[in-house]
Order: sequence, then structure tokens, then C-alpha cells
Amino acid sequence: MNDNQVIQDFPGLADAFRRELLAHCYRMLGSVHDAEEAVQETYLRAWRSYDGFEGRSSLRTWLYRIATNVSLTALETRQRRPLPAGLGTPSAQIGDPMVRRPEIPWLEPIPDVLVGADGSDPATIVTARESIRLALTAALQHLPPRQRAVLILRDVLKWRAAEVAELLDTTTASVNSTLQRARGRMNLIAPTEDGVTEPTASEQRELLDRYVAAFQAKDVAAIVRLFTTDATWDMPPFTTWFRGRSAIAHAVGAICPAGPGDLRLLPIRANGQPGFALYLRGPDGVRRAFNLQVLTLTPEGIRHGSNFFDHSLFPVFGLPPELPPEPGPS
Repeated sequence: MNDNQVIQDFPGLADAFRRELLAHCYRMLGSVHDAEEAVQETYLRAWRSYDGFEGRSSLRTWLYRIATNVSLTALETRQRRPLPAGLGTPSAQIGDPMVRRPEIPWLEPIPDVLVGADGSDPATIVTARESIRLALTAALQHLPPRQRAVLILRDVLKWRAAEVAELLDTTTASVNSTLQRARGRMNLIAPTEDGVTEPTASEQRELLDRYVAAFQAKDVAAIVRLFTTDATWDMPPFTTWFRGRSAIAHAVGAICPAGPGDLRLLPIRANGQPGFALYLRGPDGVRRAFNLQVLTLTPEGIRHGSNFFDHSLFPVFGLPPELPPEPGPS
């Protein structure tokens, strides 16, 4: 195959796998920014060596092999990306100081649309929403890198043990042993995350509409009534996290600087879950990027809310840094 044919063939053949490779690298790395870099490196390596690709495996398998190895190499020099509860600290009590740790590489959310999990066309969904849920991605970060890779390839992507062994240049027996250890660790970390039950579509819309109305009115009592009794609430880069309605009421009421009418909530979809981009009105009347919320819903209410204060995530979701001025009264 000559160089011209490589240049002509590779982009069209490989681009079909870009979104699922991004989801794979995201599960491995826990960061949308790191995952995008890993996919770029994957395609660069693949393009450079495509003329030597002999077709002994499918193009998809070959790209996953490169992407997995790129991710494993990246993890050699990077820390795992937690959510606050994953640091092992107890939930905060009302009145505890807020501890900000921006130097920690926190877990990041990823837009559904980037990984083909947006559901706009169910026939073309590339990534199952359950496979990128925030809790699962956070739990994966607790595994050593090779255990993480094996668990993702076997339990998420449903590859056969022999296929994983070939990808990782190891034996089937080693893959099965690694998978057993990874599953055991995951059961200790997140034993209840497998069976997530969501409300019906109509119940979800009603719950989220009430949530938006309550938040924009800064009606703390109405907000916390929408949470389950054992709900959790976190706010990276703050290590402080909260469990239970009373603690969440304190976080929203006493810590959040917004007053009634100061916030605007725009809907987003991240990690196969609903969420919102929040914009806070400043003294000059301009509403600027405040945080991104990702919510875990159950038929009983909101079970978990993660608030990401990293403003570099806003452009990833196609969101502006501030909202246009609202029209005044005529």
C-alpha cells in the first residue's frame, strides 16, 4: 500500500470509531481532556503505522489496542482521578470548614454527545449510557491500570478473554485472574452501583422542572425535598462532601453565594445522566459560568449531585463563559 492510498483510506475508515474510543479512554483516564489527548495520540500512531497494518485483526480491535496502550502509558505518570467521597474522608457536618484542593486531579464529566450516548438517534448510539455513569467511572479509578483495562474490556465492552489477552500481550489465564481481582475490588468500592433504576421519562422531566424552579428561586426547602434521605452532594475541587438532606440544605443555603433569581440553569447531558450548567449573576448583572451539575436520579428522588467548578469544562460542553444580557422591561 503506497503512502497516498494510506492517506486516502485511513481517515474515512478510522473516524467511525472515534466516539467509542473517546469513551474507552475516558473510562481509563477519568478526564475528558486527557481522553481527547489519548485519542489524538492513538490516531497519530495508527496513521503512522497504517501501511504496516496487515488486517490480522479488525481495524476496530487494532485501534483499541493502540488506545489502551496509550492510556496505560499515560497512567504511569498520572494520579487517579477521584470524587471527594473517594478520598476516604467522612461526610461533612454542618459548620465544617470548606477545604479547596485545586491541585488534586479531580474526576471530570464528559458530554454524552461526544461519546455517542446522547440518545438523539437510538439506532446509532455508540456508547451505552450505563457504561460511562459517573459512579462507575469514579469506581474504576480505584483499580490499578491493568486491572482497569481488563475490567473495561471484559465487562464493559464484552470482549472475550482470549481477545483481551492478545491485546495486552498476556495469557488468557492471566486475564481471568486479573478480572477476578478487579471485580472483587469493585464490589468493595461500589457494591450497589450496578442496578441503577431511573424514573420514567415523564417523572424525570417533572423532577428536573421542579429542581430548576426551586434552584432559580433559591428555595432551599423545595430543593432538598427532591433528594433522597441518604443523598450525597459534592463540589470538586472542594474535598468537603455532604450526606443527607440537612447537610445538603446547608451546602445549598449557606455555602452557595447565589440569592433568589441569581442563577440560571441550562440543561446538559453528561455521563449518561441529566445535569445543568449554572450561571451566577454578578454585581454588574452579568451571569457568568458558575459550575456544572451532574445528577443521579432514582424513582425516590435525586440520589447524588456532583458540582464541578472547573470552568475549562464549559467549552467542552459547547457552553459560553457568560450568558447574553436579558431583555429589560419594555
